[in-house]
Amino acid sequence: MSGSRPSSTQDLLPSEQRLVAAMQRLGFGRLEFLRIERGAVVLDPWPTTIRDLKFGCSGPAQPVPNSDAFALKQQVAELFEYIRSVEAGEIRVLEVKHGLPFSMEIELPQGGGRHA
Repeated sequence: MSGSRPSSTQDLLPSEQRLVAAMQRLGFGRLEFLRIERGAVVLDPWPTTIRDLKFGCSGPAQPVPNSDAFALKQQVAELFEYIRSVEAGEIRVLEVKHGLPFSMEIELPQGGGRHA
């Protein structure tokens, strides 16, 4: 699986599916201190979740897919392709906009390489 790019939710590990669902529920905000071990996200303990709220503006509700299987947006596929290529690290901040990953800051082990 190392570095593979998923194309649908059927290609995701259970932990990746949980992360996608959490980003969709969050809508706008960030996840902090999300560990990566052997190319997989570790959700125990659950990462710190911070929701961004804006007042005085109404935005459309984030649509939630009505089935368990759906094609992944490019941003989600790229996120998991990157995570799968990392042997060990910690996403310090994963910024989420419109329920999708927007940007992240990641701490890598000494040496800074993606692969172990």
